Amino acid sequence: MVSKPSSVLAFDLGASSGRAIVGRLDSEAGQVTIEEIHRFSNDPVRVGNHLHWDILRLFHELKLGILQTKHLGYTDIESLAIDSWAVDFGLLSANGELLGNPYHYRDHQTDYVMEKVINLVGREKLYAKTGLQFLQFNSIFQLYALKERNPDLLERADTFLMIPDLLRYFLTGEKHSEYTNSTTTQLLNATTRMWDKELLEQLGLPCEILLNPVPSGTRVGSLTKEICDELDVASIPVIAVGEHDTASAVVAVPALEEDFAFLSCGTWSLLGTETKAPILTEPALAWNFTNEGGVYGTNRLLKNIMGLWLIQECKRTWEKEGKSISFTELVRLADQVKPFQSFIDPDDDMFLNPEHMPKKIQQYCRDTEQIVPQTEGEIVRCILESLALKYRFVLERTEQLSGTTYQGLHIVGGGIQNELLCQLTSNAIQREVWAGPVEGSALGNLVVQWIALGYIANLREARKLIRNSFPVKTYIPEDGAGWQEAYATFCQVASRSRVK
Repeated sequence: MVSKPSSVLAFDLGASSGRAIVGRLDSEAGQVTIEEIHRFSNDPVRVGNHLHWDILRLFHELKLGILQTKHLGYTDIESLAIDSWAVDFGLLSANGELLGNPYHYRDHQTDYVMEKVINLVGREKLYAKTGLQFLQFNSIFQLYALKERNPDLLERADTFLMIPDLLRYFLTGEKHSEYTNSTTTQLLNATTRMWDKELLEQLGLPCEILLNPVPSGTRVGSLTKEICDELDVASIPVIAVGEHDTASAVVAVPALEEDFAFLSCGTWSLLGTETKAPILTEPALAWNFTNEGGVYGTNRLLKNIMGLWLIQECKRTWEKEGKSISFTELVRLADQVKPFQSFIDPDDDMFLNPEHMPKKIQQYCRDTEQIVPQTEGEIVRCILESLALKYRFVLERTEQLSGTTYQGLHIVGGGIQNELLCQLTSNAIQREVWAGPVEGSALGNLVVQWIALGYIANLREARKLIRNSFPVKTYIPEDGAGWQEAYATFCQVASRSRVK
């Protein structure tokens, strides 16, 4: 008797868009197929001086995704799960109501807060406890900003839920914190894998609002009766997968080797490797690497890089000025530009949330006494080459920290659709780049659901399944001498700014 394929639903929410994807697993054929059934924008909303997520709109889009699943004839969905970006959260009152719209991580409320917390705790102590990269928007700094700026809100809070936890609560009525996303708060102890109460007490932050994290792959409820009645669907089990989208993306890296380097490429670029335990050494601290929890007991040693946000913001600015240029056209223009004219450090603070990204890039080049890019193509070429060279910079430090040399780099996520960036990355690192799959986070979400449901044995089997189901494109490095010289220039330029 032929077994029936298993269908599950993944909601993959990024910082600029979200999607609902149905995955079907044919165990007999050893194949996974996916269908995107709903896509929607994720637009932050500015109110006064603050930037928020439109969380109720996102919840509405989740319900539309469930409804569209039914309309397309997927009546056999066995489970669903949500993954999203990290660090942001909502606060619930004692009666379970949301206390205001969650703040966006690019909101300016955390300006200068990180320095205050570091002065209180100590940089070395904070890193030894949490193993997390110092980024001004980490949850710890958002909470401390609330304590200083809006203490009444924090005093009214009964429960802290990160974005996927919060949306899952709206769907199920159950409150749970998932482990991988909890590790991005800089409040979870990297060794004990529990909330660091000593740290919380030292900062005067409430311990009681934090729920003990559940492991990825845990069933955490089902759709409420109200949701089922509203949408006219059966109650679907809900699973906590690797709810940090990077955790899910790394699950989907189709590596056959045990030790590999990955780049999850999208609005943010996350480059690193999997390790068995956190690496909390002095070089890791000095280089500001992060240790984030992975699924099934793994650790992700990686570094956040500003990523394609730089191009997205340039495009948004140009559109406001009346220039409608597609991403495809921007890449084509960049490909026609003379290489190696100017570089930026993508992680300079001036690029975090500027009013006019192209002008900031020009200012950086001017301040570092380089040729100032003028056209759209020149600016995008500067960004793409700088990203590729920053990837080399981080990859080489990842190797030093992990003690492993990697033969190439696996790239997953929407960024692989930018073939010029993939080729430039291969050129910069002078190694092969293996690009695919595009829907990395969604696939990682899907396969952890199937592991939880008993269809897939483990992570290794899941990666083999993804490799057998989706194409991987190989890029071969070119122009070694030219890129070696460019890398030396990039390092000099970055060292003259605020290199991270």
